[in-house]
Amino acid sequence: MQVTFRFYEELNDFLSKQYRKVRFQHTVATNSSVKDAIESLGIPHTEVDLILVNANSVDFSYNLKKDDDITVYPKFESIDISSLTRLRPFPLREIKFILDVHLGKLSKYLRLLGFDTIYKNNLDDPEIIDVAKNEKRIILTRDLGILKHNKVTHGYWLHSQDSKKQLKEVIQRFDLKDKIKLFTRCIVCNGEINIVEKSIVISKLLPKTKENYNKFYQCNKCDKIYWEGSHYQNMLLFIKKLAIQ
Repeated sequence: MQVTFRFYEELNDFLSKQYRKVRFQHTVATNSSVKDAIESLGIPHTEVDLILVNANSVDFSYNLKKDDDITVYPKFESIDISSLTRLRPFPLREIKFILDVHLGKLSKYLRLLGFDTIYKNNLDDPEIIDVAKNEKRIILTRDLGILKHNKVTHGYWLHSQDSKKQLKEVIQRFDLKDKIKLFTRCIVCNGEINIVEKSIVISKLLPKTKENYNKFYQCNKCDKIYWEGSHYQNMLLFIKKLAIQ
């Protein structure tokens, strides 16, 4: 049977060129859900925040009917649609991420900004999905397949392959500019960083570091030591350029 679709904004990036930014007819099987129809066109359900069928908001389980007119929208950054959308059972009150195995650099950048970010280069898709569900984490990935899994409720497909551009994407997509807490998480293991007395870590410091610095921080998980050296200033410039703008 025939239905009509129209996708808006960045959702068009997932579509074939002939379907982008236009209203088009699409053939679906009888009793197809709107979720299945959307994903058959290449769009993960996690990218969608509002579906209108014949001008009425529906959820993913809605069974399409002949001649239905469907408009599909991505995340609204500045408009509160909580009273309208029927897609999310609950919002994530705390922003936490889990990344796929190809996003190691992005994980360090997110931790640098203070975001709770799980990354391991040996996690497979089922493990990522289970951790995301159990710990209420957002999956960040370049793999569309993982986001189409029924158990996934919160996720984002990164458009760029460049880690610095990916960081900007994430900040903009989840409106994180005002939630950044620089240098509060360990970039190595994701543990929390706290101020530590110099006397406690002095035996682990190199001679020049002992001589030139007095303020130190330490990860409460892996014990990595941090201080505000030249690398600190370089990171500040990096964050100002990429994240805050």
